[in-house]
Amino acid sequence: MEVFSYKKLHVYTKIQNWILMVYALMEKFPKEETYALGDQLRRAAVSVVSNIAEGSSRSSKNEFKHFVEIGYGSLMESQCQLELACLLQYITKEELQEIEKHTVEIAKMLSGLRNSLKSSNNT
Repeated sequence: MEVFSYKKLHVYTKIQNWILMVYALMEKFPKEETYALGDQLRRAAVSVVSNIAEGSSRSSKNEFKHFVEIGYGSLMESQCQLELACLLQYITKEELQEIEKHTVEIAKMLSGLRNSLKSSNNT
């Protein structure tokens, strides 16, 4: 794969935009959550896009698939933390529903990417 090939992935751009939405929601968190739920959410959200970039640089499709799976896990972790933020009333149910639409779209895209890497040869 060429250098920075992850930039050509449509899902990469979608995840970047989703991260901007997550960060905007985190601005609503109380200050005492900066190093608690906010930090955990920040790390999980950034992990999604970071794993896609790192995986795309690996020498085999199986390795890339593994990093896509880790990114998918981080996406689910982020969604769980957003649900907690709603439960704690840091964000509204409407805000959670809106970002959840994007989370679902990204989850489907990552699943499709994972499946395409599974079905292709290991080069």
